[in-house]
Amino acid sequence: MGVDVSKVFDKAPTAYMLLDRELRFVWANQVYYEDLGRTPEEILGRVVTDVFPAEGEAELMLQASFDRVLHSGRTDHLPLIPYPIAAPDGTVEHRYWSATHTPITGDDGEVEFLLQNTQDVTDLYLKAHRGEAQEQSTAEPGPDSGVLLRAESVAQQNLELGLATRFFETVFDQAPSIIAIHSGPDHVFRLANLEYRRIAGPERQLIDRPAAEALPELRDHGFIDLLDQVYRSGEAVAQRGAQAFVYNEDGPPTEVFVDFVYQPLAGPNGKTVGILVQGHDVTPQKRAEDELRRAADRFRTMAQNMPDHVWTARPDGRVDWVSDRIYDFTGTRGDEILGENWSRVIHPEDRDRVMAVWAASIAGGTPYEAEFRVGSPQTRYRWFLVRAAPVRDAEGTVIQWIGTNTDIEDRKITEAALADLNATLEQRVTQRNRELERVNATLRQSQKMEAIGNLAGGVAHDFNNLLQAITGSLQLARRELAQDRLSEARLDQAMGAVERGATLAAQLLAFGRRQPLEPRAVDLGRMLGDIEPILHSAVGEGVRIETVIPPGLWNTLVDVTNLENALINLVVNARDAMQGRGRLCIEVENCEIDAESARLMADVVPGEYVCLSVVDEGCGMSPEVIEKIFEPFFTTKSEGRGTGLGLAMVYGFVKQSGGHVAIESAPGAGATVRLYLPRSLRQEQHAPQRKPGPVTGGTETVLLVEDDADVRHVGAEMLRDLGYTVIEAEDADAGLAVIESDRSFDLLLTDVVMPGAITSREMAMRAQERHPRLPVLFASGYSRDAIVHDGRLDRGIQLLSKPYGRETLARRLRDLLDGRPSAPGPGPGPEASGSSPAPEPPASAPQIPPAQAAEGPEAVRGLRIVVCEDDTFIRLDMVEMLEAAGAEVREAATGAEALALLAQAPAQRLLIDVGLPDRSGLDVAREAAARQPDLPVIFATGRDSVPGAEALPGARVLTKPFGQEALLRIVARTHAPACPA
Repeated sequence: MGVDVSKVFDKAPTAYMLLDRELRFVWANQVYYEDLGRTPEEILGRVVTDVFPAEGEAELMLQASFDRVLHSGRTDHLPLIPYPIAAPDGTVEHRYWSATHTPITGDDGEVEFLLQNTQDVTDLYLKAHRGEAQEQSTAEPGPDSGVLLRAESVAQQNLELGLATRFFETVFDQAPSIIAIHSGPDHVFRLANLEYRRIAGPERQLIDRPAAEALPELRDHGFIDLLDQVYRSGEAVAQRGAQAFVYNEDGPPTEVFVDFVYQPLAGPNGKTVGILVQGHDVTPQKRAEDELRRAADRFRTMAQNMPDHVWTARPDGRVDWVSDRIYDFTGTRGDEILGENWSRVIHPEDRDRVMAVWAASIAGGTPYEAEFRVGSPQTRYRWFLVRAAPVRDAEGTVIQWIGTNTDIEDRKITEAALADLNATLEQRVTQRNRELERVNATLRQSQKMEAIGNLAGGVAHDFNNLLQAITGSLQLARRELAQDRLSEARLDQAMGAVERGATLAAQLLAFGRRQPLEPRAVDLGRMLGDIEPILHSAVGEGVRIETVIPPGLWNTLVDVTNLENALINLVVNARDAMQGRGRLCIEVENCEIDAESARLMADVVPGEYVCLSVVDEGCGMSPEVIEKIFEPFFTTKSEGRGTGLGLAMVYGFVKQSGGHVAIESAPGAGATVRLYLPRSLRQEQHAPQRKPGPVTGGTETVLLVEDDADVRHVGAEMLRDLGYTVIEAEDADAGLAVIESDRSFDLLLTDVVMPGAITSREMAMRAQERHPRLPVLFASGYSRDAIVHDGRLDRGIQLLSKPYGRETLARRLRDLLDGRPSAPGPGPGPEASGSSPAPEPPASAPQIPPAQAAEGPEAVRGLRIVVCEDDTFIRLDMVEMLEAAGAEVREAATGAEALALLAQAPAQRLLIDVGLPDRSGLDVAREAAARQPDLPVIFATGRDSVPGAEALPGARVLTKPFGQEALLRIVARTHAPACPA
């Protein structure tokens, strides 16, 4: 059966009560309620000092006993404690008690409750004191009185000792340093202040436990061995910044750093009985020092790698550190420029000024900034912008200076140049205004020439059509009136007028830069030799012509016929200026126009040119005349002796060819006219020789497309007169209908500019798509933008300029018809007309559209090709040939540009010249192949081979000059480097 503990305690003769850790009443027995005059309702759940307040010694003694039990877990006795009790009526009775406080622990071993057993000894205490007062009349007090008096004395001593202990514990706990006391050889903790417990871990139980048990990690760090050493030797040990790791219950160990002293404590016999531990937690300082050291290392690493010079100085301005860049620049080492020696690297002319500014910054603690020259006479001096900023502590005191030196040499040079520019600004503005005026004049001239050219083109088209109708009619009439001498003379006069009209139309197109040019590589020295008889005939016997032709003359790319006409025009003008007598010098030479010269000449591209000069000893020209000399219809000749189109035609032709014309002259000093024609790297191309023999016609069928009814009618009659069968169409649409029908024809003769839904060029392309070997001959008096681009006749175009005569027409037809390739089967061509097969035309004369070679366009279409050629005309030719075949082409004029294009995007072919302005084409190809090993390389050169190219697998050589068919063939056949070259 169970026992009712409450009833047992209620039968006890003394008072019991139970408190929790917060000192609240949990339970009390009946005697407790009776002794104190309280009911359960009045005290349960309330704090004991609230129910029974007290002051002074009573409160201190009671609270100290409670603390000892709660902290030590041991029973504590109070032999005698005075504690007043307030009665229910409010009166206070001073009473004396003897109390025992017993800890009640929980499952975790921690004190959970306090059991107090109290006896009221008030009567005994009063009796003992009365007995002390009567001591003289009584032999000796009773035993109880003596015991009680001793208990009172002990209680008083315990109170005083407790107060002293509490005072010292308070002092220790409030101390900022670490304090602990160990006793015995096991170093049992007797005292550990709050700072020590904070570091060790507030949750740890230290008191009355050996150090190795309370803090086992100390043994791993060697501190237990150190305590043993101090205990045995009796000699103190101190350490600074000692590292330790304190282990926590719920996390990784905490790193701490401490300065400490292990001081031995000696007993009465002089032997060590304990150890006083005293020290300071220096973890924040240690970490701050480490961070400061790391920051310093980072600063120096950054400073050493900065492009600027970096240095530091003390508060007094003495330099204490400089970066390696300063040492390297000044050629110094070590402390040669530290302290106050840094001034030795300042230019002597700047030293006094700089030192004064630096002294002022140090005195005022203000940022420092100055510009001066740094270096040495043995190395060099350069201008630097030197800045320094003060670094201050928390109180605002300067503790360091950090400075940088920024190189401003280039800026100083620029400033000097700007100063010089400002000094000569007025002169430069005047010069610039002159240049702008010259540019504006050139622009106005260009715009005027453009407008006149457009007008001339339109006039020439209609005028040449009119002349064509007249020419054809006159030639047909001459054949019909061959026996009438009078009529034939009149017809000759009419034909002469037509030819003069055709010449005038050609001149209009020439100065307007609208004539279709057929440029080829020409040796001007050879050309002069060929036309020298013509020149002598043009100037007469009174003029002595001298030619100067140096060796090694470059070729130029030019329309030879037009150049011959221009040269004849110039020598005739020179003859007139010399009045038919004197010395005329014609000189050719290689020359290079640099960027500065080109800028002064206006509208000139820098580069390499062949210069053709015509120098006379005539009357010369004034600046006013020179300014207008190239304008159309301006002439210095008397009325009736010139049209004013000669020099305008020369100027327009040279400009259209990519060149430049310059005149030097003065009244009475003769004149020099220089024609600058662009250099060509092609080999010289000789003009095709005209076949000897009489003019013949043919029996083939010709499709004639012409929108002008008169021209079409005359043209058809001329063709029939030559024996050809003619199919007529009034425009391109009608011509296309014939092409797409089943009608057979052998040649397409078409005007260029016609109305209709499609152009003549598109019609011709459709025709050759259906009949690949079909010859096409364009006839036009003005064909800008249709078959002429950049002033040059499109490659592959066969042009018959209007007006043309019967003989010219007959020869051109036979050249084209006889040059056709053999036909493998039926269709338009020799088989269809019954004529014999003709040999295959050379690759240099492809048809329009560009020849559809079996290995050409189909194999080239879609290829990504980089073309590198410094000659503008050759490069444009190759680009046009490749793009016409469907290739994707990017072009470059230098090796650097070609490599840049290849770096942007890979290519499938590199077509490159060997002689480039910046480097060898072979070197460029090698570098390109190193970057892209699978890149096929084709060298376009005037030689048969390229020494060194054999080291590039798959490289091929395309010898200049070449036509489209040869170009497309080699591009199509060139594969990745695995294939042999």
